[in-house]
Amino acid sequence: MMNSHRVIPLQMIRTIGFILLATTFITACATSPATKEKMSVASEQLSIAKTDLNSAISAGANEFAPLQVRSAMEKISSAEEAMASKEYTHARRLAEQARADAQLAEATARSAKAQQAADALQESGRILREEMDR
Repeated sequence: MMNSHRVIPLQMIRTIGFILLATTFITACATSPATKEKMSVASEQLSIAKTDLNSAISAGANEFAPLQVRSAMEKISSAEEAMASKEYTHARRLAEQARADAQLAEATARSAKAQQAADALQESGRILREEMDR
């Protein structure tokens, strides 16, 4: 009889211990679906911002829009820090701002290059007119 009293409390203690351990493990490891969604969106925006920045640099933005390039780079860096701190909403916003800066830099570079090409064509036309007038 004495043995049965010890077995029941020991089984209960084991069961309670297992439940507490499982609950702790699940709580520590689980991420809510909303948090996963925020993390996913922020990560996607950050990836797109990096792609946009690379496109801008390829278009010559370092030369024609250095301030926007620097701003985009700083915001991407800040977004990466926010991701590491699990501040996903802030990271997403920074990534979106970085995208806007990168897109502006690319547009500025392409516009400047187009203007240079137009200026070169005008100059060529002017030279041709001078040659024809001789």
